[in-house]
Amino acid sequence: MEQTEMELLVEGEVKGLSSYLDRVDFINACNDAAMETGFSFPTSTDFQTYWNKLRAKRHIFFYLLSESAHKFKYEQINLQHRFEHYRSLIKDMDVQYEAAKEEFYLEFSGASSVNIFGTKIDAGFQYDPLTGRDTTYKSDNVPVLTPTEDD
Repeated sequence: MEQTEMELLVEGEVKGLSSYLDRVDFINACNDAAMETGFSFPTSTDFQTYWNKLRAKRHIFFYLLSESAHKFKYEQINLQHRFEHYRSLIKDMDVQYEAAKEEFYLEFSGASSVNIFGTKIDAGFQYDPLTGRDTTYKSDNVPVLTPTEDD
């Protein structure tokens, strides 16, 4: 998904809250999400698109929280509740993101299991199972790089 598509998707999902935001806020939120997740635009998988979208929404809520912070007054319950709702929403989204990073570490790292666990390289020694004779080197004195028990 291209970044402009993501910006429009996030704007549509935050619905009425978009009236409190500028177009540049959606651009910045998508850029922040891409930097945070490491999934650059255009995203290539549904997994990358999903997490970029969620993190972009999280950044949008943070922008709204920051905007509400200057209006925060202890005695006014309504504004206090708005501030607390944004803060608890952001906290829940961060917890969900951290849990997903642990559960789906391969997708977030962009590595395959071969890259994570490495490759086993044998010592290259080979013996005839019947005679016990060393068959590591063939007649042309080249080591066998893939020894098997059959050779």
